[in-house]
Amino acid sequence: MALNLIMLGPPGAGKGTQAERLARSRGIPRISTGDILREAVAAGTAVGERAKAIMDRGELVSDEVMIGIVHERLDRPDVVNGFVLDGFPRTVAQASALDGLMAGRGSLIVVDIVVPEVELARRLSTRLICADCGVNAAFSGTPPVRCERCGGRLVQRSDDLDKVVLERLKVYHRQSEPLVEYYRVRPTFRSIDGAQPPDRVAADLVAAVEAASADPAQPGARR
Repeated sequence: MALNLIMLGPPGAGKGTQAERLARSRGIPRISTGDILREAVAAGTAVGERAKAIMDRGELVSDEVMIGIVHERLDRPDVVNGFVLDGFPRTVAQASALDGLMAGRGSLIVVDIVVPEVELARRLSTRLICADCGVNAAFSGTPPVRCERCGGRLVQRSDDLDKVVLERLKVYHRQSEPLVEYYRVRPTFRSIDGAQPPDRVAADLVAAVEAASADPAQPGARR
């Protein structure tokens, strides 16, 4: 049975790290809309320039643009055994559109990573990102010079500056938090504590996915 997983949670919750880890262990693609947008920004396309201006203000790219990006990505053959979606959906409108895109693909498992806001602000204000591949790195007092993955230069993201961090969290609460209510009634919804060490979060994520997959209310669930 294909594993179709959505990772929910605010900026700084660790969605990217955990999505990459789980996708690699299951041999399915991690689909990060943030990575796709950053590629467009780096390429200097018209869409990329518009997206950069929006993201630099701590706002979200339009539903129409994001739905189109994900639709194209889900049409590729490498998702036949499932996928891990990181950064989509972020609004109820996007979630509703995704339900339509999932016709014939099986059920969605939804995991919400919960982290207190004070911890989110700390993480975001001390986070660095590789200018080349986009991977995140924590600031530990002495900035690392190079990315462990590709050797690229590590810099602070423009949308991780203090004032923008606060705006990003406001935008999340206003527009994205209702997703939890949208998905909460589904038997495949789970919530985990993201304030724990990464290995503990990863273990809880695997347990949540297994429990949701085995839920008898889910179509095609294991018995």
